[in-house]
Amino acid sequence: EQPSVTKAEETAAGDMEEPGARSQMDAAGVEESSDSHLGMIAKDNAAVGEMSTEGAPAAPSMLAEDADEPASRGRNMKFGGGDDKAEGLAGGGRAPQLSQARTEVPPLPIPELQPGEELWVIEAQPKNARNADILQPESPGAGCLMAVSDAHQTPQPVPLKHTEVSGQIDGYIASVDVTQQFHNPFDEVIEASYVFPLPHSAAINEFVMKVGDRRIRGIIREKAEAERIYRVASSQKYAVSMMTQQRANIFTQKVANIQPGRQIDISIRYFNTLRYENGAYEFVFPMVVSPRFNPSGTEGVGAVGPGQTGASGQTTEVQYVPAERSGRDIALFLNINAGVEVGTVRSVNHEVGVTENGATGRTVTLSPLDSIPNRDFVLRYQVAGDTVRSGLLTHTDRHGSYFTLMLYPPAELSQVNRAPMEMVFVMDCSGSMNGPAKNGKPLRQAKDAVRFALNSLTERDTFQIIRFSSNSSKLGAEPIPATAENINLGLEYLESLKSDGGTQMIEGLSAALDFPHDEGRFRVVTFLTDGQIGNEQQVLGIVGRKLGASRIFSFGVGESPNRFLMDRLAILGRGAVSYLSLNDDPIEVMERFNRQISHPVLTDLHIDWGEMRVGDVYPGRLPDLIVGRPVIITGRYRGQPGDIKISGRVDFETAEFTVNSESGANKHRGIASVWARLKIKDLMNTLRGNPQAKEEIQNEVLEIALDHNLMSSVTSFVAVDTMTRAENQSGRTVEVPSPLPNGGEPSGD
Repeated sequence: EQPSVTKAEETAAGDMEEPGARSQMDAAGVEESSDSHLGMIAKDNAAVGEMSTEGAPAAPSMLAEDADEPASRGRNMKFGGGDDKAEGLAGGGRAPQLSQARTEVPPLPIPELQPGEELWVIEAQPKNARNADILQPESPGAGCLMAVSDAHQTPQPVPLKHTEVSGQIDGYIASVDVTQQFHNPFDEVIEASYVFPLPHSAAINEFVMKVGDRRIRGIIREKAEAERIYRVASSQKYAVSMMTQQRANIFTQKVANIQPGRQIDISIRYFNTLRYENGAYEFVFPMVVSPRFNPSGTEGVGAVGPGQTGASGQTTEVQYVPAERSGRDIALFLNINAGVEVGTVRSVNHEVGVTENGATGRTVTLSPLDSIPNRDFVLRYQVAGDTVRSGLLTHTDRHGSYFTLMLYPPAELSQVNRAPMEMVFVMDCSGSMNGPAKNGKPLRQAKDAVRFALNSLTERDTFQIIRFSSNSSKLGAEPIPATAENINLGLEYLESLKSDGGTQMIEGLSAALDFPHDEGRFRVVTFLTDGQIGNEQQVLGIVGRKLGASRIFSFGVGESPNRFLMDRLAILGRGAVSYLSLNDDPIEVMERFNRQISHPVLTDLHIDWGEMRVGDVYPGRLPDLIVGRPVIITGRYRGQPGDIKISGRVDFETAEFTVNSESGANKHRGIASVWARLKIKDLMNTLRGNPQAKEEIQNEVLEIALDHNLMSSVTSFVAVDTMTRAENQSGRTVEVPSPLPNGGEPSGD
């Protein structure tokens, strides 16, 4: 039985449709208020109707050409309907028309649809438009789907039948597709929710929900509006999904009205740039969110056991279960097109198979025997050192022209010896450094690395060792000369360190940056930690206020470190980041670090872009150029790529080199998304230091995210399947336990 159209709906419809037209969403059984306009665009293709579910009306095919630029704007659209007839509209209906009320809305990119796909476009509404009594958002765990229904009040695992990761690497940019396959084993309708990690640099710009034979391509919307649409569609028993960003590297997914026995696949696509260090590129796909320590009074991420909702006192809370498989696995396929000769390929934490595709290509496949997703996938592959050069990639679309420049240090830097150093080693000795298996291996790895570094110092250098857990302490009151006797004292102190207590990272970082500086030496703060804390922004704020002349070189320890924090520490600290897995050789990792700091850096970088006429360049503050560590710079340009001249200072002497203009001929379509992600990150970083401009900055972030169809802290993806309607509405939001990293316990240390 179909509800009648209310007066408010008739008024709202009249703003966008000709008299007599009726909302097809209303005809399908969704009652909308005057501020609840939903619309759909589908490509004009007969296959759309052919792919509809049995017993449901054929999917309407809306012609974008019949509207006033709906394919580029698409925010104020509504179903056509009634007796209007338009060629290509299955079941009748009119192509959606744009409302004239909000002409300031920026255009939206609409991906090309494939046969059988739908695209939902939802009008944005003011923020905070949330009904408190319907489906309040929860904060479930990572990568495992659980379900609660009327007949099963205890959360039951919904088998995550399979997760498939397919990546394509071209040069130093990765395009990654992630598909997670879930199904409902119950005999009644359920709602499900889960959380999963992705790289913090991932520019997510595609989201597709597959229900049976139907593919529903999601659209990016302002977060409050996406939540409202999710609630409305859910209450009207339509299959609907919504993906949101919790933190830069943690994302949530909610799926409502999953019918009994039905499988739902969620597919996303993202782009990101690869890290390069000493001749090797590194591809990382995180598979688990590790438990985090939250200092008192901070808003972090709580870690509790199953059924202990609210025990951590945190708004965002993850329930963990012991290291159990829970029936899920992961497959990963990676195609590498390096563009230069590829050497050794090594997976750090997993078993893989590697196939050669000529001198410059490799295919990497995760072994089926190592498919439990409880630690990060890390792949490093060597490329011929003498073939890696600074290079420019470009892309042009309807929004403008974009570039990314890999700036590789000139060979001359490696021929100059370093000046005397002041080395400050900061050791995380909290309980989490005891390791997931409680065998102390992370701390042992860190100790072995620092031991090698201490023995590598010369008598021209000074050093200090600072430990932190629930508090901090240090070896001495001032920089210690690196004599043989003092080195032995340092080694004894290092050996005495134990892992216990909380992770009061601010204590350790403040002790290192407040420590008296040896003015005659170059200070390097070497920060070794797993980074598993919930107050990242407070820690990063300390760096901004206290860095001074120091450089921070961060070392992420373990199989699932907080890469967002480690990378950001290095960027703000004008240093570099390294990762020390439990399967890495700590001496080899520290030896690479020593080679980098054994040569001067190119400081005070200045770039003459020539005829490119660049703008919106990120990072805004160019970092130092370190031997073996290129800098990736991304921005927009309005001119023509030409020779790019780079200058800087090496030990107070001027140094210059040029990037050849021919490299600008290389293209990559992911550059625009990568730039937009960096622009948004820069704006959000500005917000933390300028809270009075919150509304202005968030509006700018919203505009960029909508323009580039990009996930962000203020936008969400939402997809609604109007052809699949459940008999009953699904139950409450589900709290989802997460697997612990490789056999750990939710200690919260």
